[in-house]
Amino acid sequence: MITCYLRYVIDPFKLKEFEHYGKLWIPLVEKFGGKHHGYFLPSEGANNIALALFSFSSFAAYEEYRKNFLEDPESQAALRYKEETRCIISIERSFFRPVFTAGD
Repeated sequence: MITCYLRYVIDPFKLKEFEHYGKLWIPLVEKFGGKHHGYFLPSEGANNIALALFSFSSFAAYEEYRKNFLEDPESQAALRYKEETRCIISIERSFFRPVFTAGD
């Protein structure tokens, strides 16, 4: 399993728009075989940092998702929404291998 960790620098004055953007992507990740673990919005501390986590069975499955969402109309609409609202300033993407139990 591979988990994608996204760290967003967002416009704190567009938190509502970013939350809407996140809600668009949760079902899209799952549509293409992933498991979304949610978006995490600022609460205490920095008001311009948000996170998201989602997993795929393998890095190859993640790459297939990347290929598929480029051709998907709903995914394209979500990307356009991000560009139109300019709620995201930058995105950092990292990948991790989760450990859940001694047997993993």
